[in-house]
Amino acid sequence: MARALELARKGIYSTHPNPRVGCVIVREGKIVGEGWHARAGEPHAEVHALRQAGDKARGATAYVTLEPCSHFGRTPPCADALISAGVSRVVAAMQDPNPDVGGHGLLRLMNAGIAVQSGVLEAEARALNKGFLKRMEKGLPYVRVKLAMSLDGRTAMASGESQWITGPEARAAVQRLRAQSSVVLTGADTVLADRARLTVRPDELGLNAELTALCVTRPPLRVLIDGRLRVPLTAPFFQEGRALVVTCAAASARVRYHEEGHEMLAMASTAGHVDLRKLLVELASRGVNDVLVEAGPRLAGAFTRLGLVDEYQIFIAGKFMGSSARPLLDLPLSHMSEAKELQIVEMRAVGNDWRVIAVPRPAPGV
Repeated sequence: MARALELARKGIYSTHPNPRVGCVIVREGKIVGEGWHARAGEPHAEVHALRQAGDKARGATAYVTLEPCSHFGRTPPCADALISAGVSRVVAAMQDPNPDVGGHGLLRLMNAGIAVQSGVLEAEARALNKGFLKRMEKGLPYVRVKLAMSLDGRTAMASGESQWITGPEARAAVQRLRAQSSVVLTGADTVLADRARLTVRPDELGLNAELTALCVTRPPLRVLIDGRLRVPLTAPFFQEGRALVVTCAAASARVRYHEEGHEMLAMASTAGHVDLRKLLVELASRGVNDVLVEAGPRLAGAFTRLGLVDEYQIFIAGKFMGSSARPLLDLPLSHMSEAKELQIVEMRAVGNDWRVIAVPRPAPGV
């Protein structure tokens, strides 16, 4: 199963909106077939592994990181392929989180006389597909907020200048975060101040040729939150292909963006701002698993205040930017009791910088 998970990770940049899945087929203690799912619409991991195994699959054990599918989507059910191949045992890391189909694949295998086991390295399998799981279980994508700051917690100079706080290794790590996301989301302030494009730059990924090619074929959707349509169509952001612009502006103001090939989505809250929670629900309905927020203090702070963040990825540079520079988040708090508690789950050096991965700490009793 550990090998199957290793294979599944190869799909981290390309399987959207599908989960990342790996499969290993073992007969008489030897691996006879391996496979992983690369792209939606293409064969699943089990099919690749069965093709490699050929006749050796008969009587073998299949280890798969997610319950084999039992329904017809873009491809036939993998449960049927395993039955036809004559495997004698299937070990799944976890059941399908889709409440409409979860357990059906394992049941179909059992009804065909195949021994079934589930729950092997389940925690690792769930960690690999956080976004897919959250979308299936809660109807929301997994939201990561990427932040870069100095040692004194500043993200930009008072003028808005912020390039570059961190070094090339940290910027490459951010490129990989973008590439593995379904959506990269930003706000008008960031696009205007940094002339940001929010694209994936293949030459900065630091990946092998195979994974780089997969990144290029499935770029993330770029989403701009621009309530008043302040970003002009001549901005670099709009020169990089289609984008989704979320706004509160009137329909007449949105026409020009439509004409230039960009999708417009009006989504105002009662307070007159873009309704971020409603936007996340909309993105999930479109099959979005993972959202990477790369924004300034105001928008990042809004996601934090609303409790919409699942994970923070904070890159820390060894420099001071001074007391007049801009803070990490626009998050006005008056009392220590209001502080947002985080659990640090990982901290490591990235070149000359540090990366801290932290998640919101659940409230007591939750």
